[in-house]
This record gives sequence, structure tokens and C-alpha cells, in this order.
Amino acid sequence: MTPKERYLKLQQHLKEENPVLLDIINTYKELDKVGYKTGLLTKEQSYATQISWWPLISVLGTFSAGKSTFINGYTGKKIQTTGNQAVDDKFTVLCYGENDEVTTLPGLALDSDPRFPFFGISKEIEKVETGEGSRIDKYLQLKTTNAEVLKGKILIDSPGFDADSQRDSTLRITNHIIEMSDLVLVFFDARHPEPGAMRDTLQHLVATTIGRKDSDKVLYILNQIDTAAQEDNPEEVIGSWQRAISSQGLVGGNFYAIYNEASANDFDDDAKAERFKRKKDLDMQRIQQRIDKVSIERTYRIANAMENLVEEIHETKIPLIKDAVRSWRRKVITADIAVFATLFFALLFALNTFGAFDTPILEWKIAQLMQESIIYGAGFSAVAVVIIFSTHWFLRAKLSEWDAARIEKNDPQLANALRHNTRFWRRMFSKEPRGWSNRNRRKLTQVVAASKRAIQKLNDQFANPSGKQETTTAEIDIPETTPVEFQQSAPKSQASDIQSDDTNQKIQPEILATNTTEASMTTKHDSKTVVSEK
Repeated sequence: MTPKERYLKLQQHLKEENPVLLDIINTYKELDKVGYKTGLLTKEQSYATQISWWPLISVLGTFSAGKSTFINGYTGKKIQTTGNQAVDDKFTVLCYGENDEVTTLPGLALDSDPRFPFFGISKEIEKVETGEGSRIDKYLQLKTTNAEVLKGKILIDSPGFDADSQRDSTLRITNHIIEMSDLVLVFFDARHPEPGAMRDTLQHLVATTIGRKDSDKVLYILNQIDTAAQEDNPEEVIGSWQRAISSQGLVGGNFYAIYNEASANDFDDDAKAERFKRKKDLDMQRIQQRIDKVSIERTYRIANAMENLVEEIHETKIPLIKDAVRSWRRKVITADIAVFATLFFALLFALNTFGAFDTPILEWKIAQLMQESIIYGAGFSAVAVVIIFSTHWFLRAKLSEWDAARIEKNDPQLANALRHNTRFWRRMFSKEPRGWSNRNRRKLTQVVAASKRAIQKLNDQFANPSGKQETTTAEIDIPETTPVEFQQSAPKSQASDIQSDDTNQKIQPEILATNTTEASMTTKHDSKTVVSEK
């Protein structure tokens, strides 16, 4: 599927789900053009496929930590199999479907559809282990059902961290999920504080989030805390887990303790039961509030992602390309000197061995032929030039491919850009990477401006800082040459809806698509702004 076809599918879907994002798609197309020019993207790739266009909530953690039970309780349907052992070794993507029954589709449905966050993931798995990319169904599955809470969002249930044999591939997918998600719920099982499983999970899911700009999206949930009620000091059990997670860099306020009332152990003390329930209800309310916000956060994240991509290109990718090209250039020059010097001395040695230097060079037969005929002279010169340049191009191509293959393991985009900058027709001593022109720099500036405008447009739907009521059009006598600017403002009721503390309210993406029905008109004349209010 080409990027053009992917964008068409996105436009068709967003037209129904979230029209606010339609304008942003055109900006992503412009960003793709810069990616193609600089070689950071191949013609089959697009920046739009590197993000999820739907709110994404992922549920990670050790096996038997209650992930599936939580999802079943949240959706109100028995979607996932539950149990005390590792009952599922696949990543399961859950989304809304028309059927009441749960429909299970293979991983290929996710790998081939750009609307889902696992589009093209088989290629990433293939990089980890050759041959595994074609077995995508072993890693992923898609489940659909008509649970209302799934409308406009995607949930991902992961296999237990210590429950699979394809660990490297699973970690690669897990990293991909964390990067794409708007909210990450990491579950721990208070019943089984197994040192090995906990250490691995803490290291990979907690310690690795310390340097993330969006680390606040990761919530750490200690599940099955009802089992701690049998302890003399149950709060100490919870506290020990919290300290263990905090030691890895937990962001304050992101630790929660819950349990499932339907399967909870009996409490031998009513006061203790009330205390546990109060703690559970409070934390569940906080978790639910974060879940309710993902639709809004995702829309802002998509708009802001363009600016982040531009910043990454400017500050990270282009300097890395320059360094990679300089390194490759030094290797080519070194290889040229070594190869041609070796050939030169080898030729001298051969000529000396066969006594060629016993005769003056001008009396050599080849020298005489070149002097007697311009055809021979031009022909021998052309052969020499072809040999020299063919050797040079062979060396630069090989060194480019070796460097690109080494880089590709950690940064495929940089590897693509290096190949793009080392084509045989490309000059070795160019000052700037290929495609890094003033025109494309200006285009990136325009992308940043479009990102800010998109965020302002979103703000207009949810905020009204002035607190003024609806405005109407002003009838002002102005010259025809005076420019008139129209600005959209959202009804105040939308902002108040977003600020509601009702935790049972589900904020769906349709809210983002609500068309504003009232408009204000601002007229500018002689640097003065006149606003008429209804």
C-alpha cells in the first residue's frame, strides 16, 4: 500500500470519527516530502504511519497480574481469557466492532492496515530474528466487539513479560507500544512478588521511562492488593512495592493499588475491608479519569508530533547524517589511497620483474601506439579512467552499504539517508546533506507554524479564557481594501464539558469533531481591532 492510499484511508475514516484532524493530514504530506528529499523516508514510508491516529491505551506487566481481568471489567465483556497462569502469549489489539460476539482476527490484519499502530511491524520483527516477520500471527491478534467504551479508542493487552520464549521480538513490540501509546498501564501482581520477573519488568518498563518527555503517561498499578489484608501491616506490603518502583525512577503520583471485588478474598475485619475498598475506589477513579482524557490528549499529541518531528530532523537527524557522511568519506579516501597505492606498487613490481624498465618508457609498444594513433591514445586513456573510477565507485558503494547495514540496526532512517547521500552520482564533498536545501528548511518552518495553528484550533474548541458569551458579526463601515479576518471560537459549553469531574463520563473522539456553530469576526484597520459582541 502506497502512502497515497494510506492517506486516503485515513481521510475517509477521520471524516467520520474526527474531522478536526483532516487539516493536519495535509501538513503530514508536506513533512513526508522533506523526508523523501533528505532520504530519511523511502517512497513506501510516511511520517503519518509512525503515530497512532486513534487514542491508544496499552496494558503491560507480568503474567497473572490481572491485566485481562481489568480489561474485561472495563469493557463489560469477557473478551480476554483469565487465569492464574500465562493464558495468552500474544499481543491482543481490542477495538470496536458491530458484532456483539467477540471476533478474533489474525495478526496480518494489523500488520497490513495503516490505521492500526502495528502497521508494518513484521519488518521490525524480521530485523530481530530472520524469518519471524512472516510469522506475525504468532505475535499479534485483533479482537473486535461492540463494547461502547471501545468506540474511538484502541486497547492493547500484552503477554506476560516472563511468559514467552521470543523475548527479543516481544521487547521490540513492547517498545513500539510504549512509544505509540497515549496511556500505558503497567500491572504488578501483589500475590507473586517474584524477584526475577519483577526485576526485568522494573528495568524495562520503569527505569527506561525516566528520560522520556511523556513519562507521565505511564501508570504503575499494583493489583490484587486484597491479598495483603491478611498481613499484620498491609500498608507496608503496598509501601514496599511502591519503594521498589520508586527506586527505578517512578514519577510521583503515578502509583495505584487496586483489586477486583468480584474475586477478592474475604476480609476478617470490616474496618479493614472498608479501608481497602476506599483506597481501591479512589485509585480506580483516578485511573478512569486518565482513560477518559486519552481522546483529547491523542488529538493534541498528533498535532504536536509534527513539531517534534521537525525538531528531531533539525537537531538530531541532519547532524547524524552529516557525521555518517563524513565518516564514510574518510573511509573512502583511505580505501582509495590504500587500493591505488597497492595497485601502483604491484604494477611497478610486475614491470620490474619482467624487465620492462630495461627499455625506455617511450619505446614501449603501448606508448608508441598511443603516439602514432589518436584512437589508441584515447582508447587506452578511457580504459584507464574507467578502471580508476570503477574501482573508486565500487569502494564507495561497498563502504556505504557496510556503514548503512551497521547503522540500520539502531536507526533505519539514518541508514536510508546515508544510502541516499552516497549514490554514485552524488558528490563526495557536498557541504550539506542531499535534500537539505533552503526551500526544505522553509517548508519545515511552515510545518511548525501549521502545528501551532492546529493546537490553537483545538484550544478554541475547549477553552474560552475571556469568559465572554457568544459573539456575532459586526457591521462596520470600512474601506474595501481593509483585510477582514474570521476566527472560530468554540461554545463555552464544550470547555465546561471537558472540565467535568464526573468520572463515569466517557469523552469520545466525537467531541473533538463537534462543529462550532457560532463565530466571531475581528476586523483590523490601522492596527486597531474592533470586536462587536452580541
